[in-house]
Amino acid sequence: MDVSPEQQGGAPVLVRRRPPPPPGLRRTLKARLRRSCVCSARGARALVQGLFPATRWLRRYSPREDLAGDVVSGLVIGIILVPQAIAYSLLAGLQPVYSLYTSFLANLIYFLMGTSRHVSVGIFSLLCLMVGQVVDRELLLAGFDPAQDGAGPGDNGSALNASAASLAPGLRDCGHDCYAIRVATALTLMAGIYQVLLGVLRLGFLSAYLSQPLLDGFATGASVTILTSQLRHLLGVRVPRHQGLGLVVRTWLSLLQSAGQANLCDVLTSAVCLAVLLAAKELSDRCRHRLRVPLPTELLVIVAATLVSHFGQLHARFGSSVAGDIPTGFVPPRVPDPELMWRVALDAVPLALVGSAFSVSLAEMFARSHGYSVRADQELLAVGCCNVLPAFFHCFATSAALAKSLVKTATGCRTQLSSVVSAAVVLLVLLWLAPLFRDLQRCVLACVIVVSLRGALRKARDVPQLWQLSRADALVWVATAATCVLVSTEGGLLAGLLLSLLSLAGRTRRPRAALLARIGGSCSYEDTAEFEGLVPEPGVQVFRFAGPLCYTNKDFFLSSLYSLTGLDAGRAAAGRAGRGPEPLVSEDRGPASSTAALVPAPAAGFHTVVIDCAPLLFLDAAGLATLRDLRRDYGALGIALLLACCSPPVRDALRRGGFLGHGQEGAGEEAQLLHSVHDAVQAARARHREPAPANSSL
Repeated sequence: MDVSPEQQGGAPVLVRRRPPPPPGLRRTLKARLRRSCVCSARGARALVQGLFPATRWLRRYSPREDLAGDVVSGLVIGIILVPQAIAYSLLAGLQPVYSLYTSFLANLIYFLMGTSRHVSVGIFSLLCLMVGQVVDRELLLAGFDPAQDGAGPGDNGSALNASAASLAPGLRDCGHDCYAIRVATALTLMAGIYQVLLGVLRLGFLSAYLSQPLLDGFATGASVTILTSQLRHLLGVRVPRHQGLGLVVRTWLSLLQSAGQANLCDVLTSAVCLAVLLAAKELSDRCRHRLRVPLPTELLVIVAATLVSHFGQLHARFGSSVAGDIPTGFVPPRVPDPELMWRVALDAVPLALVGSAFSVSLAEMFARSHGYSVRADQELLAVGCCNVLPAFFHCFATSAALAKSLVKTATGCRTQLSSVVSAAVVLLVLLWLAPLFRDLQRCVLACVIVVSLRGALRKARDVPQLWQLSRADALVWVATAATCVLVSTEGGLLAGLLLSLLSLAGRTRRPRAALLARIGGSCSYEDTAEFEGLVPEPGVQVFRFAGPLCYTNKDFFLSSLYSLTGLDAGRAAAGRAGRGPEPLVSEDRGPASSTAALVPAPAAGFHTVVIDCAPLLFLDAAGLATLRDLRRDYGALGIALLLACCSPPVRDALRRGGFLGHGQEGAGEEAQLLHSVHDAVQAARARHREPAPANSSL
C-alpha cells in the first residue's frame, strides 16, 4: 500500500512499501487457463483483431487523407516489384512466374496481418540466395544439372531427367523446373512454420540477439556471394553452380577459366545496362529531394532490352540466354512434399532466422521514425503466414525488404493499403503482360540484381567508424562478412551469432571496476582513475563494479576489488584464522595486478568498504555467495562492508539469499544497505567518529 514519508528528527525517512504476496503457481495457471477458455463475443472480436490488425485500422481509414499517398506508393512499388521479381528468380534458381506468385500473395497476406504501416514484404535478395543454394544442392543430388538456365523460347522445360526413377514416387513425373519449385516450397513451408511457432510462443525478442553489425556484415557478405553468382549471366558463360564451402572462391576460379568463352552480345548488353542503371541510381540519389516519385529505371531498361532482344533476335542469332516462356494465370495449389520438407528442415532454420530478424528490425525502425508501435510477435506471425500459406501456391520465402520499404515511405505511403495496390499491379502482369517478357535477356536481369546490391555493399564504408565506436562490433561485422564470402552464408550467420554472444559474454565477464572519491564538497563520487581533484574519504574505500555479479565474473570482481583496495581479504582472513603470518596487503593499487608487492595489513589504512551497487544489474547464487564470503572475510579483519544504491531486484535477491540476516527487515537491513554512496560514507565515518575529509585531493 502507499505510505507517505515520515519525518524523524527533521529529516525524511523512507518507509518501505509492503508488496502483496505473490500468487501461487497453481492459482496463476488456473487463472490463465480460465481466461483462455472463456468464449465471448468480445473475446472473439479481440482475437480476430489481434490476428488481423487490418480489421481494426480499416474502420478508421480516411480516404481523404490517406488514399492518394497509398495509391501512389503502391503503384511505384508495383512497378519496381515486377522487374525485381523476374530478376530475383535467377537467384532462387526458379522460373520468373514463381517470383510473381510470391510477390502477389505476400503483399495481400501482410496487408491483413502486419502491424507496420510502411514495411514492404516480398522477395528479398538474401533469402533468394539462400533458397537458391538449397535448390541447387537438391537438384544435384537428384541428378539434375543446377547450371541449366531453364527453358528458352519454344521449350516448355518439361523434359524429365534420366535419373528421375531415383526420386520419390510422387516426384518421378518432375522435370528440372518442377523439382526445383517443389524443393523451394518445402523449404519455405518449414521456414514459415518456424516463424509462426516463434510468434505463437512469444519469442519475438530472440531476434534482438541478431545484432545490427551482424545483420549488416551478413548483408554485405551475402551481397558479394550474390554478385559472384550473377557474373556468369553478365558474361554469358556456362560454369558449374558450386555448392558447399568456398563457393565464392571456386566460382571465381571457374569464371576465370571460362572467361574466353564469354558471349560478346551478353557482355555488351550488360555493360550498357549497368552504365544506365548506375547513372540513373546516382542521379536519383542526388535529386531525391526534388523527385516526388523515384525513376522506374529498372522497368524502362527491361522494356527497352526486351524490345531490342525481340526484334534483334539475339537468342537465335547470338545464342544469348533469355527468360523464356512466362505463363499467365495461376496453377492449381499443391501440398509441399513431406519427404522434401524433412530433408530441408535444417536448412530452413537460418532462412527463418534471417527473415524474422530483418522483418522485425525494419518494422521497429519505421515505427520509431513515424511515431507508432508494432508488435514483434505479431510481425513474426505475419511473416510466417506469408511463407506458410503461399507455399501451397508455388511460392518461395519472403520477408521485409529495406530498399522497397524506403521507397514506399518516400512516395507517401500511409497504410498497408498500398500493398493491395502493388499486388494489383503484379496481378495485371500475371494475367496479361507476363508473356511479353519472353525474349528478355538474362544478363539484363542480372544487371538489375547487381545494381540493387549497392546499398548493402556500401555498408563496408561504415566499418572504420564502427571500429572507433566499438571494436567488438566491428570484429563481428568483419568476421560475419568474411565467413559469408570465404565459407558459406549459413556459416557466416553462425559465426556472427557466436561472436556476438561471445562479445556480450566478454563484456559481462570483465566489466569496468574502479575506486571512487568525493567531488569537492558535494555529495557525488566519481572514478579516481578518470578524474582529477577528487577528495578521498579517510578510512573508507568506495568500489564500483559496472556490471552484474554472477558466476562468470565473480573471480574478476574479487581480484579487481583486492587489487584496487590493496588488500587480499580472503588470504588475510585465512592467515589470521590459521594464526599464520600477519595478513598481507598489496602496495600496488592498480586493477587486477599480479605483481604487486605485499606489506602488513595495518598499512591498508581503511576500516570500511562501500560497494556502489547502482550499476549492479542482477545477482545470481554465485554472486550472492561471493558477497557473503567477502563480508565474512572483511569481518574477520575488522573491516565493515556496506552496500549502496541497490536496485529493488538486488535488494530482493539479498533478502531471499539470507545476506540481510535471513530476510529480517528494519535496522539490520537499513544499516547494511544505504540509499546513496554518500549516506554509506557518512554512516562509516559515524561508526568510527572520524572527522570530515581534508581538502587534500587526488
